Amino acid sequence: MKRIRIPAKKTALYALLLASMVLLNFALPQREPLSFALYEAALFCGLDPFLLSAFYLLSSVTALSLFAALSAAVQMAFLLAVHILYRKIGRKMKLWRLLYAALAQLPFIFLFPHTGYALFPLSPTLTKLILALFLLVTCVLFEGGLNALLHRVFRSRLSAVELTELALLWVFLGMGALFSVGGIVFYAVALTALLAGVVLFGNSASVPFAVVLALPLCLAKGSALPLAMFAVYACAALLFLPYGRLAAGAAFFVAFAGAQYAEGLYLRGAVEIVFTLLACLLPVLLAVFLPERTLACAKKTLLFYRERTLPRIAVNRSRRAVGEQLYEVSALFREIETAFSEQDEKDVSCEQMRARLLSSLCADCPNYRTCESYRVFGSMDKLIAVGKAKGRVNLIDLPADLSAHCVNASGLLFTLNGELAEYAQMNAELETARQGRLLLARQAHGVSEILKEIALSQSAEYAFSDEEKSLSSALAKEGMLSSEIFLYGEDEHFTASLTLEEGTDAKTLCRVASGALKVPLSLAEKIPLTNDRACFVLKRRPRFDAAFGLAACPKEGEIASGDTHSVLKIDERRFLVALSDGMGSGEEARAVSDRTLSLLESFYKAKMPSETVLSTVNSLIAYSSEETFSCLDLAAVNLDTGIADVVKIGSPPAFVLSGETLQVLEGESLPIGALEAVRPACLRVDLKADDFLIFMSDGVTSAFGSSSELCAYLSRLQPLNPQSLAEEILKTALGYYDGRAEDDMTVLTVKLAEGE
Repeated sequence: MKRIRIPAKKTALYALLLASMVLLNFALPQREPLSFALYEAALFCGLDPFLLSAFYLLSSVTALSLFAALSAAVQMAFLLAVHILYRKIGRKMKLWRLLYAALAQLPFIFLFPHTGYALFPLSPTLTKLILALFLLVTCVLFEGGLNALLHRVFRSRLSAVELTELALLWVFLGMGALFSVGGIVFYAVALTALLAGVVLFGNSASVPFAVVLALPLCLAKGSALPLAMFAVYACAALLFLPYGRLAAGAAFFVAFAGAQYAEGLYLRGAVEIVFTLLACLLPVLLAVFLPERTLACAKKTLLFYRERTLPRIAVNRSRRAVGEQLYEVSALFREIETAFSEQDEKDVSCEQMRARLLSSLCADCPNYRTCESYRVFGSMDKLIAVGKAKGRVNLIDLPADLSAHCVNASGLLFTLNGELAEYAQMNAELETARQGRLLLARQAHGVSEILKEIALSQSAEYAFSDEEKSLSSALAKEGMLSSEIFLYGEDEHFTASLTLEEGTDAKTLCRVASGALKVPLSLAEKIPLTNDRACFVLKRRPRFDAAFGLAACPKEGEIASGDTHSVLKIDERRFLVALSDGMGSGEEARAVSDRTLSLLESFYKAKMPSETVLSTVNSLIAYSSEETFSCLDLAAVNLDTGIADVVKIGSPPAFVLSGETLQVLEGESLPIGALEAVRPACLRVDLKADDFLIFMSDGVTSAFGSSSELCAYLSRLQPLNPQSLAEEILKTALGYYDGRAEDDMTVLTVKLAEGE
């Protein structure tokens, strides 16, 4: 037997429509069929006409009149026949539906039992005619409200007209609930909706929402007091919402219980008191214990359709496209790296060199056959191997059997040395080519890593954040009204962009924004938009600030110092500090140091990996000229963590002064350019607030005589700022030389401090 599956959502929808039709028939004093407006609106929205017709006929029973049921049956038969006809011919009714709805009012006018209203001295027929016109207008309004409810809620931003139509639908449904099932059920539904609105909206929009929810009660009682009471409920929950849903729910319940005292609830029966309070308590419990995941999903959906989405979608599409393109280019450079790395030249083998010797020297020798019979030629491989290792050969390198049988040993050695010279020259050319390929491969690797990092960062999408609402409210309390707020990024990449008045105080803005978002922020950029408006860009403030000190003195008799230094801001959260000491002194040494630091700065600005930077710079300097070496101290410091990556190449010890503790940083590598493949000493240092990092050139360290004396001196210092520390160290070093610098002398210091 085949099972028939009925969709749960569809079942719930039609059940709600049936319940709504029943409630609407209780909204007017004499059970007039207000459900007709909902019936016609549902037909217009394309719902099942047969089910709707059955529901409308069933709801007419509420009038407890045979003629009322007969009137509904004739209306139902007429509209159902019209809709079936239009379906058959495949056309839409458009404005003709209003004519058909008007014609469907004739059974109501002539059949529906109505005694008229005592308040209005009109005949029953005239009263029903006026009611028929009212039902026609209500049909149009219900059409818009039901269409918005079915097709636009949580899909797009609702217009003011649609919101008004939904409010009108709620008013009549609420009045029907009050007159049919009583105030307790109405309170349960209305208070649940109100508290849900407070939790989801979290702002002043909850107050007008509360007023709309109170309208049915207001009309039923003929008093404006319920409007004020519902507004108070909303305000009480909003005031305590920042302290959590439990606090907001408790305040909501207390406000309701207090208002019911003014309504005289506690003078009535115990059953009514309990059920009325439960009508408020149950929504409170639902709001308090609702799963956070469900609430977050609802907030995200509401926020998405409440905010402008197209600009963010356009930005995200652009970022995604750029990220994908950069990633493809990164892959291309990785392929280039692989292509250069895998190329390799084959070495000239001993057999090949022996074959050339035999063809050029031994082929015409009269003793060729004799040497061949004694297998002397095999010993040539030993002689060639020695020659390849030494670079040339002489008589003492000849193997015994070759020396005993070869009649032209001197010619053999002369020819072989010629071959070895060509071999050495070829090897030098091949090594130069190999080093060039490796340099290009390293550069391709570095470019690939940079592009991949940019691709990953650019591919991150800008999502909606309900924190924008919190920030807007906090700014409004300080009198700063922002027309747009845009939050994006995570951790150290967090950024807040706001449009505010041009004269907004930046310090106040950062203070308020930091408190609202619970993220330390500082002003990164201010972009003028108009004469009186500007875009303020706030970024996460690093944990630390840095201060620098420098003291330098050239060698006695020299105009320029061979030492150079650099303090470079890599980005908002990292900086690089370096001290380079060119071998020797004067202009030539300074040129080497300048070139070293300039290359390093350029590579680090491009955010190339450190290992690629150092090996590449070393190769470039080594190829540039002979004996132009440079010692280097370099530190790349992260201002968020305080971690410093220190690189030392051929330089004297560096130091970290932390209170009364002194840490020595040493390296054993040769200067940059001294070898074709430098292996720098890389250290990771965890700097804290008020720590000093000290770099010194060898002209300073050598003045103290020994490392122990230098360490003892530094341990006694209690510096306040990096500049005075650098000057004090240089002054003491010069004192050992009686004020005359015997070498270029430079002290570079860095101090970390907690960010403000």
